[in-house]
Amino acid sequence: MDIIKRNILLNPGPSTTTNSVKMAQVVPDICPREKDFSILMQQLRTDLVRIVHGDLDKYTAVLFCGSGTINIDVCINSLVPEGKKILVVNNGLYSTRAVEICNSYNIQCVDMKYSITELPNLDEIESALRDDDIAVVYTTHQETGTGLLNPIREIGELAHKYGAIFVVDTTSTYAMVPIDVERDNIDFCMASAQKGLMAMTGLSFVIGNKKVIEQSKNYPMRSYYCNLYMQYEFFERTGEMHFTPPVQTVYAAVQAMKEYWQEGEQAKWARHTRVFDAIHKGLDELGFKDAIRREWQAGLVISVLYPDDDAWDFYRIHDYCYSKGFTIFPGRIEAKNTFRLCALGAIDECDIEDFFAVFREGLEKIGVKTPVTYL
Repeated sequence: MDIIKRNILLNPGPSTTTNSVKMAQVVPDICPREKDFSILMQQLRTDLVRIVHGDLDKYTAVLFCGSGTINIDVCINSLVPEGKKILVVNNGLYSTRAVEICNSYNIQCVDMKYSITELPNLDEIESALRDDDIAVVYTTHQETGTGLLNPIREIGELAHKYGAIFVVDTTSTYAMVPIDVERDNIDFCMASAQKGLMAMTGLSFVIGNKKVIEQSKNYPMRSYYCNLYMQYEFFERTGEMHFTPPVQTVYAAVQAMKEYWQEGEQAKWARHTRVFDAIHKGLDELGFKDAIRREWQAGLVISVLYPDDDAWDFYRIHDYCYSKGFTIFPGRIEAKNTFRLCALGAIDECDIEDFFAVFREGLEKIGVKTPVTYL
């Protein structure tokens, strides 16, 4: 296993994986319709619900083959009844993507748009919810483009007060930030294997309320491949994915799940927090500024403002770090030049210390003075 080069990914996913997760994909070929593979997937579905402390009689996990965006598509096209509306709390790239998906299906959408650097206004959300036609409220937990943490528990409470179901994109918080679906008022959440679970790309999942999924059988079927009820019903009846699953990716996810339980929810979150704090410490020492107020950050993604230095060149510093085994990532804030450093994956504080040694070298090589300055 030592022959596998270890890269430190400070991008917002896919995340750095363990060698044991990588090697879990090297298995004998198997037809995914075999009972042995169905048993494997059933245990994985159960464990996915357990991570968010869901009651297994009330919640289930439905697996899909695809990137995280497939989950957004699935929830939106499957969970809005005919003639009803969805309210999207929109303060970032991924909630904007949800609005775009609504538009693509001609689903009536109340776009509650806010600045991507600000928290939403709960009073405005409640005012909008007084419209009886809103059946679904949708938001992100952490907006991955910025690192902003939305107040999901409070938004979910409002959704339930007005009889709407609450859907949360937890793609970049699931299996990292501790989540309790009951406490946090979540009816549906979602993620992909390559982020908090620290597995491989290609496997995504929706965790949701069984009763609502079964009710959705009577809603318009807006997609064939991405229909939540169809996939759920097929799993329940056969134990299998309706369409061909990413077999080796499932094996990697099963191994990652074993490692999740070995580390433990609180210990894993403490490790991610150590990494996050170490990133902030390194940035502070170099004089870099955050784009998002620190008290609003989720504790996983830091958006960093470019310094006002003519020598600064993100792509040159990226390439230098990449050549040394560290990956940094561009920002996603319009009209602001930013890059992102993230506390995901199988990394710890010592990896961040090694990164900043390389980062400092890179800044010196391209001629950026430290501590950096802002006008």
